[in-house]
Amino acid sequence: MKAAVLQALGESPRFEEFPDPSAGTDEVIITFRASALKPVDKQMAAGSHFASPRQFPVVVGSDGVGNLDDGTRVFFGGARRPYGAMAERTVVPRAFCFPIPDKLDDVTAAAVANPGVSAWLSLGSRARLAAGETVLILGATGVTGKLAVQIAKLMGAARVIAAGRNEQALELLRDRGADATIRVDRPDDELHEAFASAGGEAGFQVIIDYLWGHPTEVLLSALTRPEFAASASETRLLQAGEGAGPAISLPAALLRSTALTILGTAGIPSRELLTGAFNQVMTRAAAGEICVDTERVPLAEIEQAWTRAPVSGRRVVVVP
Repeated sequence: MKAAVLQALGESPRFEEFPDPSAGTDEVIITFRASALKPVDKQMAAGSHFASPRQFPVVVGSDGVGNLDDGTRVFFGGARRPYGAMAERTVVPRAFCFPIPDKLDDVTAAAVANPGVSAWLSLGSRARLAAGETVLILGATGVTGKLAVQIAKLMGAARVIAAGRNEQALELLRDRGADATIRVDRPDDELHEAFASAGGEAGFQVIIDYLWGHPTEVLLSALTRPEFAASASETRLLQAGEGAGPAISLPAALLRSTALTILGTAGIPSRELLTGAFNQVMTRAAAGEICVDTERVPLAEIEQAWTRAPVSGRRVVVVP
């Protein structure tokens, strides 16, 4: 069969022949339909991820959409190495296969599942967003950030503020649920004022932060109160990415003057939470309530797609 084959860490996968898989106990063979090319796939191939392969050759791709032998269309993950999602056929645990709504196309299903579930769990399970609250999505112009804006609205947020660098993407988000937008690539004093103004007197109740680094430092300075005052409400900041940097300076005055709680994504959630979020995301996507921007690339062109610079906010999806 043909597959996207990685021969060594740090290289790009190539479209090559690879042995056909065979299923063992509690495993199934998947016939490939689509697989999203995600940052984690590149990190594992580069050797910078804890789950990077150590034996080669290996097929890349962490999850995707395909058919079981009986024709059932599923979203799948957890392929048994050396197999991966980006191959004409792969082998996965039966327990890692999830049915997809009939109305949802292969490319959208492959693209929306991973970032959509991440955004859903971040907002619902970790930040515990309640209806009527104000939400700031910091780093809203990436794939997951765009979905977080839409999902926050679906969960009942009264106001959603989208912050990011890409002006065109920010304008698009106004049509997808953002009540206001903030450009983060502006002078610090202007960005400070923009955050303070967008939060208003009540402030932000939920912040999902995909950037970290300097933009977060400016945001935290805007949240810091310069005098003794009663806090209108608690702010829950969920650290979910590091697009602008891996570390910040955290002033003690911020934590003493503001009712701020900083949370992490807390690793892998329970299967029950994952399944619930997956079903919500797929159902909402099938109904057209959330959307994701995609670009199709044939499996035969995997090497070129792998090496070119990604378009911000758009997910490349590999298809047969």
